Amino acid sequence: MPDQWDPRDQSPAEFLLRARRLSLPLSNARRWLALLVGRGECGVEECRRAGILPRRLLAAAADLPRLRLVKRIPSKDPGFEKLVFATPDDRVVETVILPLHKPGAFSVCVSSQIGCVMGCSYCATARIPAPRDLRGWEIVDQFLQARALVRAAGGRVTGAVFMGMGEPLLNYDRVMAAAELLSFPVHAAIGARAITISTVGLVPQIDRFTAEGRKFRLSISLGAATDEKRKQLVPAAARTPVAEVMAAARRHAESRRTRVMLSYVCIGGVNVSEEDARALGRLVGDTPVRLDLIDVWDPTGRYTPPDAAELDSFRDALRRHLGQPVARRFSGGADIGASCGSLGGS
Repeated sequence: MPDQWDPRDQSPAEFLLRARRLSLPLSNARRWLALLVGRGECGVEECRRAGILPRRLLAAAADLPRLRLVKRIPSKDPGFEKLVFATPDDRVVETVILPLHKPGAFSVCVSSQIGCVMGCSYCATARIPAPRDLRGWEIVDQFLQARALVRAAGGRVTGAVFMGMGEPLLNYDRVMAAAELLSFPVHAAIGARAITISTVGLVPQIDRFTAEGRKFRLSISLGAATDEKRKQLVPAAARTPVAEVMAAARRHAESRRTRVMLSYVCIGGVNVSEEDARALGRLVGDTPVRLDLIDVWDPTGRYTPPDAAELDSFRDALRRHLGQPVARRFSGGADIGASCGSLGGS
């Protein structure tokens, strides 16, 4: 008899391989994934009723662990909601439901770690003590529970972004396995291109992501276009010159034949000057990118967003020096600590 078997802790390929070794028919294994991913049902009783597992394997499908939903916090910004979960070891994980432009459609912002060692000076998550990676099932269960709440309200989840607590590429294997599971072609799965994985710029992992031919979208958060400012804002990531990060982005763009998504946290009086725009233009060069501008949200009050005039001036400078698509991303949920950089404050 195998030990407890949690499909949420494996990629679909790993799960199906183990199923074959245990002589579980492929059709039954796929039905189990459909039950988990499509319907979000994690109990042994569901497996028994569906006739998916033979008696000898039912013990391996003992009720799977779930995150405990501690609190739902709706925002005054329509559609935004923060979910506060507790893990079995009583650590806090925060997840955000994000409304999309199409009415009734939502994305789920999931966390990949508790805390973060990258030390971004404007991020609440970096202040959480004793950081650790989330297990695969802890990542997947955030999505499944958030989707269940959206469905209960009559909406639908059409995407996922790994932009919550933590640096996803530091928990690479579990994040990729979770993303593969969520996009596995079973009932109600989401497409791989509807999943975005964010990073502050870990070059070896970006190159690995590119070499593996991952279909998920990649978003690189720069923070600044010069090493001097990047060291101030993102200390751990700044150990790698920003030019090397952009070189990895270029390799990814060439391999995928698509634009690379760059996120840029805008901080008033810090990184939104004419010279910052000029430096960004020099850094990017002719690498095809799409730049998303995001207002900083710093719980300490040390950093503040640029005012309207400062931001407009920066965008005008970007048009001159960058000459590529620039958009301002609305970071909703600031009133509930759900905007970019604010998770972990509950």
